[in-house]
Amino acid sequence: MKYYEYDSDDKIAALATPWGESAIAVIRTTGQGCIEALSAAFCGRKSLSKAGPNSMSYGTLKDPKTGKKIDEIIAGVFKQPRSYTGQDMVEIFCHGSMAGIAEILKMLRSIGFRDAKPGEFTLRAFLNNKMDLTRAEAVNEIVKSKSVKGMDIALQKLSGALFNRIDFVKNQVAETLAEIELQLDYPEDEADPEASLNIKKIEKSLAMLKELSATYKVGKVIRDGVSVVLAGKTNAGKSSLFNLFNKTERSIVSESHGTTRDYIEAFLLIGNIPVKLYDTAGLRDFDNSVEEIGIKKSIEIMEKSDIILYLVDGNAGLDNDDVSRMNLIDANKLIKIWNKADIALKNSPDDFINISAITGEGFKELEAEIEKRIGAEKIEIDDAVIIDSERQKNLIDEAVKSLSSSLVSINENIPLDLIAVDIKEALDILGEITGEVTSSDILEIMFSKFCVGK
Repeated sequence: MKYYEYDSDDKIAALATPWGESAIAVIRTTGQGCIEALSAAFCGRKSLSKAGPNSMSYGTLKDPKTGKKIDEIIAGVFKQPRSYTGQDMVEIFCHGSMAGIAEILKMLRSIGFRDAKPGEFTLRAFLNNKMDLTRAEAVNEIVKSKSVKGMDIALQKLSGALFNRIDFVKNQVAETLAEIELQLDYPEDEADPEASLNIKKIEKSLAMLKELSATYKVGKVIRDGVSVVLAGKTNAGKSSLFNLFNKTERSIVSESHGTTRDYIEAFLLIGNIPVKLYDTAGLRDFDNSVEEIGIKKSIEIMEKSDIILYLVDGNAGLDNDDVSRMNLIDANKLIKIWNKADIALKNSPDDFINISAITGEGFKELEAEIEKRIGAEKIEIDDAVIIDSERQKNLIDEAVKSLSSSLVSINENIPLDLIAVDIKEALDILGEITGEVTSSDILEIMFSKFCVGK
């Protein structure tokens, strides 16, 4: 169902906290008449319909049809337009019993509420001009952020940093377009086209957009993290190193060859950057079909990874198979590791990092090298505006393309009406970023990625 195929004023409800046992759960409701509808189910010192804006009321929630007590709650009442959605809202703070939550949601449906769709509360906030599209995207990014830096970027956008940057550029472009349209309306007054067009405004706008676009690579790393794969022969110590990274016995460690026959993954932070770490099957000539599948999966993951930690057993030493396999790996993502440094019988080559996955020797040096490869030490948020949305990146690049084309046209003395086409196109694209010019299809795709209750 399309988001725009229903009445955006109807009453909706959803669990805003994760589904499961907890001390407290929050059920969010909004829509025209939601306060009055809940007043019939709420028993407190005073009716919810008489509660003041931005107030909390303690009472009992009952089924208005049967009178059955469901739970003791606190109801937060927020009246339009001073609410998250811009509509009347009631947030129900109840006990985190899964059975109780289900009963409350069932009761809400019986008194005229329908289940909210993913992101529908934030969609209504956007439709009611409580936030622009960049802030709406930031809401989802905050919920899904995997690191402190990811939270910092999202909070910065939620505060309006990206909107302000785009809005400034948009105003510069709009002023240039107005100047062109003025000249087109009064051509007899045209004197020096190049001066009157104020090329510096376009050049400044172009530079700011290019700077924003360039931050996407960093933003994407902070948002999605990087994939790091442990590779090498059987018994090189991959599983022991995997456990050392995770500070727990996640992977089976055994002297038997081929213990790991499928990959294992875990999430962790390195340099405050999210990392998906993979322990893979040992690379060797397989002797059964199960191990063959595991090794093929390992190779697939290695090909898609950002960093490969290739382990060599310091006792067995380096052989031609290791050299051949490492030669097939992009040097920019390869980190060579000489494991079992505490008991190694052979010296490591100069380009290897010596570690012991058992004692932890050399582990800090390995982490520092991974941070260096990720570029984590160079990532500073501070006051810089960073984008991590592919939608925003693509639109900014389209705007750059249009403004660049307009500059070429100006330098080649192309007629003003043709120059205006490129500048108007850039202006419309910038409007798409903030949501001033956005189709319902785009909104549906965006908000469908939100969690229910947000």
